[in-house]
Amino acid sequence: MTRPAPLHGIRVVDLTQVLAGPYCTYQLALLGAEVIKIEPPSGEFTRLGGDHKGLEDQGLGLSYCTQNADKQTVSLDLKAEGAIDAVLNLVRDADIFVQNYRPGVAERLGLGIEAVKAANPTIVYCSISAYGGEGPVGHRPAYDHVVQAMSGIMATTGTPETGRLKVGAPYIDYATGLNAAFAVMSALRERDRTGEAQTVDVAMLDTALTLMANNLVSTATTGVSPEPLGNEAASRSPSSGCFACADGELLMLAANNERQFRDLCACVGRADILEDARWSNPAERRENQDGLRQVLAEAFATQDAAHWEWELDALGVPASRSRTLGELLDEGQPQARGLVSPMAVGEDGVSVQMVGIGFRLNGDALTPQRAPRPLGADNKRWLPKSNS
Repeated sequence: MTRPAPLHGIRVVDLTQVLAGPYCTYQLALLGAEVIKIEPPSGEFTRLGGDHKGLEDQGLGLSYCTQNADKQTVSLDLKAEGAIDAVLNLVRDADIFVQNYRPGVAERLGLGIEAVKAANPTIVYCSISAYGGEGPVGHRPAYDHVVQAMSGIMATTGTPETGRLKVGAPYIDYATGLNAAFAVMSALRERDRTGEAQTVDVAMLDTALTLMANNLVSTATTGVSPEPLGNEAASRSPSSGCFACADGELLMLAANNERQFRDLCACVGRADILEDARWSNPAERRENQDGLRQVLAEAFATQDAAHWEWELDALGVPASRSRTLGELLDEGQPQARGLVSPMAVGEDGVSVQMVGIGFRLNGDALTPQRAPRPLGADNKRWLPKSNS
């Protein structure tokens, strides 16, 4: 079977930088679209980011590589004479245009929706911004950690002792990229159905709030904001959450249904819990959860986290010791799924473990096929007459 390419024949003009926008167009590229990435003559700053100095010195830093494989790259000073016309010339033969400027900037440059639609009446025009343009903060710029603070995610993370904490990875950036790719695909289908141009408006804050939809619905309905959970499960189940083990490692547990709870009790050698009136049914467990958690904590403290994970897994009770990312990679699960695969990058062919798409299509993991390219490598093809 040939590699799936549902977006084969689709062309994308990509005026995005940093993480969210480039990750959106990376998803489209992995699905077979031809993506033309336009960067300033200095390149986007992620080319100089990451923990591999050799690649950074070539303008191919790991921060850039992560979401820019399978793309063609041109460098263009948008303030130079004829530059906007050069972009619009690319748009004429494109299907999708994606930009992540602060609201209003694209219009001032001459690349707003009306200008782009004039060049291509059937274009899918995607704008990605922090807050979407409307509302009391719509005009503001932001990055992932700023939106974490704005959205309330920080207020649900951490404990009273630690105070509010951001999530460690830039989840909102990458989730926004995925959200934008999903929106663009929807708009592309609508364009094909109607024959008309489509506009897509994706905001990081909107994405952040949809990632915590259960909290959003509850607070918007009751007016009560969620308390920080620390390492506890969102279900608040007394037999779920985080427990310290004999080796100091943490075990995350989710014994939420009755079968799982019975197997948990047997696993830790406390079948007597089921005979205690305080914990005989879910309602009683919630009412007397402090005592139950103390009993479970004492049991888990008798063995290492890896032991409990193995034993609980054998019984079908969801549990995992807290791993580092490096430990997970050493165990091989992402590789088994084809999520990461090596690619030679740069002048010396540095082996970079690239991340593919987050699902399988007809059994294919859709990993990138072409390495990230040096700045302006495709100028001659796409901008033969421009001032680049």
